[in-house]
Amino acid sequence: MVLVFVEHDGERPAELSLQALAFGRRIAGLLGGPVHAAVLGSGATSVAGHLAAHGVALAHVAEDERLDVFAPDAWARALADLVESSEPRVVLAAGTERGNEVLARLAARTDLPMAANCIEAESRDAFMVTRQRWGGSLLEVARIGGSPALLTVAPHVVPAEELAAPDGIEVVPWAVVLDEQDLRVRVTGVVPRVADSVALAEAKVVVGGGRGVGSAEGFRVIEELAALLGGAVGCSRAVTSAGWRSHEDQVGQTGTRIAPEIYIACGVSGASQHMVGCRGAKRILAINTDREAPIVAQADYAVVADLHQVVPAISAAVRAMRGG
Repeated sequence: MVLVFVEHDGERPAELSLQALAFGRRIAGLLGGPVHAAVLGSGATSVAGHLAAHGVALAHVAEDERLDVFAPDAWARALADLVESSEPRVVLAAGTERGNEVLARLAARTDLPMAANCIEAESRDAFMVTRQRWGGSLLEVARIGGSPALLTVAPHVVPAEELAAPDGIEVVPWAVVLDEQDLRVRVTGVVPRVADSVALAEAKVVVGGGRGVGSAEGFRVIEELAALLGGAVGCSRAVTSAGWRSHEDQVGQTGTRIAPEIYIACGVSGASQHMVGCRGAKRILAINTDREAPIVAQADYAVVADLHQVVPAISAAVRAMRGG
């Protein structure tokens, strides 16, 4: 059995967890056996109802309000107890900040090795995985010892695909035993996303800005185009370091990894760490005055010009096409 830890917002599973389920189905096909899911917190039963379409035969749900907020030790302890009772051969999570941290703590509790950012798996004389290292610039083939194998799935390398004819799903309540020590580290407050904004990691269109934007005020033209296209605003690390945008907007190795249909990179030089974050984009349009910028060489399309002239012109063209 393959057990997948599913993150959610209280109503629907996270997109990256659905990608982890698709990866889990591949492993289940190799090893022979079903895919189970572990869902924590209020709304877990409702979330489980969406998982049959993604190949989950059984969902373990813990409707415990103490697990509504991120508490890594509590989440890891809950998973450790479930792993002990259900004896999966593989435990998976999405390669998010939370997924990686929870599985690392699970590995510490169970004294098992963990492999992060996996992109492939195979079963020969031993269970083998291919995983990304050094921000995706190196692929490592590793043999996983111990059982179960603990793996996280690299974001946006496996598409989330629904089954054409899914079977039913069994939902099993799961009682979690915790103490105060497990809840010492937890999220105590959340700043809600601006209403109607699009999550950067899930956006189909991302308009990003780099040092070439010039200032925090310069991002107004970026925000305008992103809003017209129904997309999200991203930025480079140089921008967050300058204090022009918050870290949650950062695209890159130490920021968010994106996989939009198109990434419009404005005034972004294209450092290797940034390119790691946008590697999953289907198309990249670079707008830059420097024709020698690394991103220009790697983009599908490039406009060598001043972004402060080009971006407003694109926005005006979009409005004209819409009759606005």
